[in-house]
Amino acid sequence: MRVRKPGKIRENLWLLGSEESSIYLLEGKDTSMLVNGGMSYLAPDILRQFEDFGIDETRIKKLLILHAHFDHVGIAPFFKRRHPELEIHASARAWEILHKPKAIDTINQFSRDVARRMGKEDICATYDLDWRNNLEGNILSEGDAIDLGDVKLRIYETPGHSSCSISAYAPQIKALFASDGGGIPYKDMIIAFGNSNFTKFQAGLEKLEGLAVDFLCADHYGYVTGDEAGNFIRQCIESAKQQRALLEKTHRRTHDIENAAQELTDAFYKANPEYFLAPEITKGIYQQMIRHIVNFA
Repeated sequence: MRVRKPGKIRENLWLLGSEESSIYLLEGKDTSMLVNGGMSYLAPDILRQFEDFGIDETRIKKLLILHAHFDHVGIAPFFKRRHPELEIHASARAWEILHKPKAIDTINQFSRDVARRMGKEDICATYDLDWRNNLEGNILSEGDAIDLGDVKLRIYETPGHSSCSISAYAPQIKALFASDGGGIPYKDMIIAFGNSNFTKFQAGLEKLEGLAVDFLCADHYGYVTGDEAGNFIRQCIESAKQQRALLEKTHRRTHDIENAAQELTDAFYKANPEYFLAPEITKGIYQQMIRHIVNFA
C-alpha cells in the first residue's frame, strides 16, 4: 500500500512535507532525526506539521541527507540556522558537492524554479532558504551507524542515482530510507532514474534487495507498507531493467543523445503532466542516463 498523506506512520516515525517531497522524522529514546532535506519551500509547512502533530522540535538534533540533489537538501540551511546545534550527516562526496559554488548556485536556482512550478515562489521570497558555502557536517560511509538511543540506522553506499547517494536502514522497525536510489513510487509505477551511473544504480538496488522491509520510506510521493514494501526493491530492479532497455532502444533508433532524451521527456510528460520536476530538469536526467549507457556499451 502506498501512503502519501503526511502523518504518523508508526510509533516514533512520521511522514512530513508534501506528496511531491517527503521528509521523515525518526524519534529515538535519546534524540530525534529528520531524514531527507526535501524541497526548500517546505520549511514553513514542516513547522506547521510539528505543531499539528505535537512533535517536539527541540528534540531534533540530527538531519540526514541521503544525496545532494537540490530536492533532497532544501530545508537543511533553514533548520541549521534555526538550530545551530543541529548535526547534518551526509556522504563525503555529498559534502564535496555541497561546498562547490557552482553546485550551490544550481541548488538555489532549481529550488526556486520548482517552487515557482508548484505555486510556492512567495515562500522563497519570505524565508531565508538559500544554501551558502558555510555549512559543515558529519561524514558517513558504508557500515557506519547513527544511534538515536533505541533505534539505529545502518548506512549503505548506493551511488548511481547520484555519485553521493547513500541509503539508511533501521532494522528495529524494518524501515528503509533509500532515497531515489531505491526508486520513486509515483502513481502506480516505480520510476528508476540512475542519473549519475545507471550501472551503479542497479548494483545499489541489488545490495538492498535482501533487507527485510515493512516501511519503504521514499523521498518523493510518500511511503510504501505491507507486502508491497517487502517486494519494492525487487520490483524496482525490474523497473530499472525496463528503463535501461528503453533508453538503449530509443538511442539506437535516434542515434543522438539529445533527440533521444527529448523524445523520452515528451512521452513522460504527456503521460504525467503534473510531475513535480520541470521538463528541462527531467530531460537533463535522461541525457545523463543515456550518455552513461552509450559510454558503458
